[in-house]
Amino acid sequence: MLSGLRALVTGASSGVGRALALELSRRGVHVLATARREPLLSSLAAEQAAGLCGPAIVYAAGDITSADFRRHVIATAVEQIGGLDIVVAAAGSGAIGAFGAAAPDTLNRIMEINFFAPAELVRQSLPVLAASYDPAVVFVGSILGYHSLPLHADYCAAKSAVRSLAGTLRMELEADGIGVLLASLGPTESEFWNHLISGRRPEWSRGKQMTAARTAVAITVALERRRREILPGFQAKAFVLIARLFPSLITAILKQRFQRDVAVDHNQPQ
Repeated sequence: MLSGLRALVTGASSGVGRALALELSRRGVHVLATARREPLLSSLAAEQAAGLCGPAIVYAAGDITSADFRRHVIATAVEQIGGLDIVVAAAGSGAIGAFGAAAPDTLNRIMEINFFAPAELVRQSLPVLAASYDPAVVFVGSILGYHSLPLHADYCAAKSAVRSLAGTLRMELEADGIGVLLASLGPTESEFWNHLISGRRPEWSRGKQMTAARTAVAITVALERRRREILPGFQAKAFVLIARLFPSLITAILKQRFQRDVAVDHNQPQ
């Protein structure tokens, strides 16, 4: 049971982060939500209050890539909700385009938000989590951490790193009783594609999206059951299964679709 626990949720202004903050609150968790956009955090807290279900959501707006802000939100969790039992790293961003043609800072920015920030947030949270009787860390990863896609090099690299980190921490933190859950998402309802650092979403990269609400339920259930890793939705499970069993097949399919997309782009009027 999660009721009575205390959680920090990053990326809570939209998508899975927002849905997770609401779902955790509904299950009795005291939530500190954080993201850059304060008006959206305010509306999240108001939505939860209007539902009259679960503890009120408190929030702190800021940039999770800032070490000072990470220290601030951890201190705020201690002050406002009494500590931390769960840290959910859901913030993320992406970029689309050929790696060789990308701006020099694109990789740094993608790694900063998708890998360095969650890794350092967890590191800074460990002393507080160690004081909990039932602590857990949740990394929101991607199926692209299992198999790369063309034009997604920076994002794939970051999510592969997250997957590797989760596996390492699972072993290192076991003695301290800190569970580590990796939720590797497939196509999911979010604002991800509306806020790319660069590029546009290719047609062949589209899939039927799983709702953020359903994804949040899957993650919270996994937390309750102390799961180590989940792949919410049929598409995520199928992609990873094929990537594991038939990697050359999925590579061939992706290569064909990528080349077709490039050909269409070249034939478009300039």
